[in-house]
Amino acid sequence: MSPPKILVVLTSHSQLGSTSKKTGWYLSEFSHPHHVFESASAEITVASPLGGTAPLDPSSIDAAKDDSVSVNFHQSKSSLWENTTPLKEFLGKAKEFDAIFYPGGHGPMFDLATDETSQQLIKEFWEEGKVVGAVCHGPAVFVNVKLDDGKYLVEGKRVAAFSDEEEKQIGLDKEMPFLLETELKKKGGKYESSEDGPWGEKVVVDGKLVTGQNPKSAKGVGEEIMKLIGK
Repeated sequence: MSPPKILVVLTSHSQLGSTSKKTGWYLSEFSHPHHVFESASAEITVASPLGGTAPLDPSSIDAAKDDSVSVNFHQSKSSLWENTTPLKEFLGKAKEFDAIFYPGGHGPMFDLATDETSQQLIKEFWEEGKVVGAVCHGPAVFVNVKLDDGKYLVEGKRVAAFSDEEEKQIGLDKEMPFLLETELKKKGGKYESSEDGPWGEKVVVDGKLVTGQNPKSAKGVGEEIMKLIGK
């Protein structure tokens, strides 16, 4: 049997709203799913809107300093995010993959949420019956995706994502172009959050859509993606 093939899409955005802080994709939200994928011998391809180096949120490196999976990933896998392929090159190629996955970090809120190439790619994967997943701020990529029937992808579907309360607790709710939980609900998504409240783990599977609430949910999202692929 051929190994499962997964397309991982990272943000190209590095500026955190109107602040002077840098952002990008969040280390543990790629490292832990990657560990799951790699353990299943998956072939992993990494893309971003602009190609080249996808910016890693520097704060996520410090946050993961005691996380051996993330530390090892950061030290040994930099070629994955320093040599990404432009997203447009994957249009029309959904049949070549088993799943598409979007890590979070605040970056996707600013570029991938409104990126028309990303929206088309997600639509192609979904309508080919492929697994579609995202974690934390990653589900921002779904808020503007419409299917052939004119409905939003998330309409009527159970979804998890970084909560409005979590955004407020870290003091960045005013810096975001929108609040993710609120926007998913506006588009008809059935938002769910952890029974443990903010920062608790929550992974939601609805058909072939897999979403997770926050960094703690990243490994679980990776595991559910692999279960759906059947590997």
